[in-house]
Amino acid sequence: MSVSQTSPRQLRLGLFVQALGHHVGGWRADGAQGSPTDIDWFTWIAKTAEQGKFDMFFVGDALATSVHRLPSTMSRLEPLTLLSALAVQTRHIGLAATASTTFDEPFHLARALCSVDHISGGRMAWNVVTSFSADAARNFSREDLPSHADRYEVAREFLDVAFKLWDGWEEGAIVRDKHSGQYSDESKIHPANHKGKHFQVQGPLNIARSPQGRPVIIEAGSSPAGQQLAAQTAEVVFTAAASLEEGQAFYRSQKQFVRDAGRNPDHLLILPGVMPIVGRTREQAQAVWDQLNELVDIDNGIEQLSARFGTDMRAYPLDGPVPEIAATEGSQSRVKLLTELAARENLTLRQLAAVAAGSRGHRVVVGTAQDIADDFQQWLEQGGADGFNIMPAVLPEQLQLFVELVIPELQRRGLFRDEYQYSTLRENLGLPPVTDNFAAVAALASEKE
Repeated sequence: MSVSQTSPRQLRLGLFVQALGHHVGGWRADGAQGSPTDIDWFTWIAKTAEQGKFDMFFVGDALATSVHRLPSTMSRLEPLTLLSALAVQTRHIGLAATASTTFDEPFHLARALCSVDHISGGRMAWNVVTSFSADAARNFSREDLPSHADRYEVAREFLDVAFKLWDGWEEGAIVRDKHSGQYSDESKIHPANHKGKHFQVQGPLNIARSPQGRPVIIEAGSSPAGQQLAAQTAEVVFTAAASLEEGQAFYRSQKQFVRDAGRNPDHLLILPGVMPIVGRTREQAQAVWDQLNELVDIDNGIEQLSARFGTDMRAYPLDGPVPEIAATEGSQSRVKLLTELAARENLTLRQLAAVAAGSRGHRVVVGTAQDIADDFQQWLEQGGADGFNIMPAVLPEQLQLFVELVIPELQRRGLFRDEYQYSTLRENLGLPPVTDNFAAVAALASEKE
């Protein structure tokens, strides 16, 4: 592979945290450790990632026990509770939590996110999801999910309300003038007065403006509705791409959506998920990958595919082709990725189940630190990504090897920071500051009345 040894840009790296590792069989591997409810374990992961100068520690979430009963998803700490604890154990790394716009309220969530941004000194991010599990709906007194389109409509209004609440506190609203006895400037604290189709929220938020102005907004939808919402509101996009060509196509498409929304495309970072299998030699890395694949339970993989595709895949021959199944109201973008992967590589249903179960549908890179750095550099320089969401297959080994071997190689090439430069996540990601825009929000609201 031909890549230059310097790059005008640097990679952004998130650590996608699963307490037992991302590979479905990783918890069974030799030397695997971890507990999904042990705060000391999560603290070790966060501090190790901070040692490696990662941009953020990202926690996924779901509001129902996984239908395929994966060990890492059956029991998990609530993300904001977890990140509140980690905020006081770390100093630089960003802290990103998943929270659903379908099953929460804007005032409550905006307040909670702002609280953790204060606790962490400006390192909070919100991964905005609309949820796709009917089981989650039944945990919130609903018989079923709203349609895909309706969920995104709600999400857009939810974000509108959250932005109004965060922006309702101007800079300088807290005066603390002991001589005059004035603690706050009431003229700089504004109610949201939101009256929309789905939410009616008075405000103002009962917590002062956060260090970042707003938490960093992350989204992951790759459907047209998801891309459109991200173009309007997101600052980081998580995605999945099986090849550089797929990554480039999504990158071009999402950046164009951003331009069409009137935003600077450099103000939205695209981070595909990737599972690096790191070895000191290629042979060692391949041996790790081979061992992990032997630990995959195909029945479990078929259950995962069934959940993704919205149909019982056990009805089809395991060693036959992957059936053509129409997309459902569930995880549309991931179904498309898996279907295209199976067609491109001529995979049987059994093979696709193993890949989907093992890597959770994300790309796998097997090799040395040099191999992985070559791959990352190619994606960065050839318009496939602004960085990556790293998914260690097995913990602690694969995270330790990534920090020990891959990070220094990326630093040697000038592709990654040597030290954190700033105090907030927004600054470290190179994102623009959130200006005091209450006046603009108020003007827009007046136009709609």
